[in-house]
Amino acid sequence: MAEQLHHPQARRSFLALAGAGLLSIALAGCQVVPRRPAPPPPPEPTGPVRPPISPNLPPDETRNRVAVLVPLSGTNAGVGQSIANAANLALLDTGGERIRITVYDTAKGGALAAANEALADGNGLFLGPLLADDARAIATVARSRGVPVIAFSNDSSIAGSGMYLMGFTPTQSITRTVSFAIERGVQRFAALTPQGVYGRRASQAMIDAVERAGGRMVAMQEFGRTPAAMRAAVTTLNGQGAYDAVLIADSGKSAAAVAALVRTGPSGRARILGTELWSTEAGLAALPPLRGAWFASASDTMFNQFKTRYRARYGKTPYRLASLGYDAVLLSVRVAADWRIGWPFPERALLDPGGFAGVDGAFRFRPNGVAERALQVQEIGPAGLTVISPAPRGFSD
Repeated sequence: MAEQLHHPQARRSFLALAGAGLLSIALAGCQVVPRRPAPPPPPEPTGPVRPPISPNLPPDETRNRVAVLVPLSGTNAGVGQSIANAANLALLDTGGERIRITVYDTAKGGALAAANEALADGNGLFLGPLLADDARAIATVARSRGVPVIAFSNDSSIAGSGMYLMGFTPTQSITRTVSFAIERGVQRFAALTPQGVYGRRASQAMIDAVERAGGRMVAMQEFGRTPAAMRAAVTTLNGQGAYDAVLIADSGKSAAAVAALVRTGPSGRARILGTELWSTEAGLAALPPLRGAWFASASDTMFNQFKTRYRARYGKTPYRLASLGYDAVLLSVRVAADWRIGWPFPERALLDPGGFAGVDGAFRFRPNGVAERALQVQEIGPAGLTVISPAPRGFSD
């Protein structure tokens, strides 16, 4: 059984003790994606560099410490606890004997307080936080101590300078979907994006993806989420020219309302395209305007197996984002093989061009700190979702 520590910051410490007969998808997940030689590591420091250890945790001479920073209280407690449970499950599944995972509550006292406590406890790697604002709050203190941060956010504006993002970004999904659409003969693209930060990022991602893939962007319009605003946006879009496919970068329910308006216009036969937002939504097949739509997401094959194991251990269904915690620990366990006890985390290993594998498939961190993912493309039909282009197993460049 995993040891549990109690602390005023409401945290749990998970020991790397796996059952002898434990069989898990993680053991397959730890297999490395076919990799190229990684760049040579930087020179080792002249000696161990240990942050001061607080009296809350006993000294640990056989494992390096890794902190999981997630909300365990407040409005996001459910997601945070699901990620923490998944991290624990990954450690148990892999028998990660060289690392010790401790979970810190970013909602009680704030992310900076949690990060400072984790540093005082001697943690050399941060997994999390979940929210972009929390990641910004801890970036400076983590960087000053040479502790890399693998955040679960999808806000690419915070990446870089020791901050790495595990979250799914619209850019990844849009790029994959557009490339697939062009392979299927689509040439003229349009986009309808919601007002706000996500919509602006999706718009830019769409422009870049179409340009790189050799298509033509003929129309783009943002919309508000009222029926009148949607109707006005579609009318304006249609006035910019005919298109073969249109991205609707919003949730399934909102996208269905917009798609219904598109269907009545001059480009009514255009293919509807979605984003990674749809990957966490159930009932897409029950929305007739979205039938035939394409979107890219991580494969659910391994996640479904993980979900079964998670239910068996914790008696509940994990949030879809729990996979980020699981895969972050798989990555940590793999790198820990070359992480000398008490020394700084070998950050260069995160930029292995061959990448890593986990519940959500193959991924690798680009030099800008954002995870690049191997995604599948799915089509929405009346009976459910069909994979029409499987996710690649790894990276060829």
